[in-house]
Amino acid sequence: MLQVSTVQQISAWVMPVLLAITVHETAHGWVARRFGDKTAEMLGRLTLNPIKHIDPVGTILVPAVMLLLPGGFVFGWAKPVPVDWRNFKHPKQDMAWVAVAGPASNLLMALAWALAARVALGLSADNWIALPLLFMGVAGIFINTILMVLNLLPLPPLDGGRVVTGLLPAPYAYQFARIEPYGFFILVALLMTGVLSIVMWPVVQLFLQLMASVAGMKPGYLETILFALMRS
Repeated sequence: MLQVSTVQQISAWVMPVLLAITVHETAHGWVARRFGDKTAEMLGRLTLNPIKHIDPVGTILVPAVMLLLPGGFVFGWAKPVPVDWRNFKHPKQDMAWVAVAGPASNLLMALAWALAARVALGLSADNWIALPLLFMGVAGIFINTILMVLNLLPLPPLDGGRVVTGLLPAPYAYQFARIEPYGFFILVALLMTGVLSIVMWPVVQLFLQLMASVAGMKPGYLETILFALMRS
């Protein structure tokens, strides 16, 4: 069984998690600016500085508590990047593009971390950076896959919900968007009942297998490392 110290666990997760949330939120703001809305830029949110995007409750407290609970599922959120749809030429369609930018950035980061893991596997065993890079690569693949799949769920205010709103005809989009004030509570209910894991996990596993292939890992190796990094 692979043994990983607490220091190694923390070191493996810090950079991938911070990058996952900061790049995700910055991607929203960057695409919004491309479509004409500079709200995020004017408020200083178009940055990779994680402090600007951290929500004390959603980014720190909730994930920390969930790490202590059985089940291995971690849930959290960052401060949403402010977007003013009134600055867009085509508000519905442009908001959909802004929404999909976040999960798309997580997919690209998962691929980047898979390539980093592949580099780590190609290094000699006595190279000091090989193991830390491999651990960060696996952690990066996992956290970005989770964020991508979670945010693509068709539930406002998640990104997937905003994409659905942008694609639906106006009358249906209006009715669908009215779910948003209750979206968080629906998400928590799905999480607590286990439905969220049932819906997400097959998709997550598929993407983890794809990323493991990109990393050049043998079947089951990614899961072995991931289990060691999440074991308390």
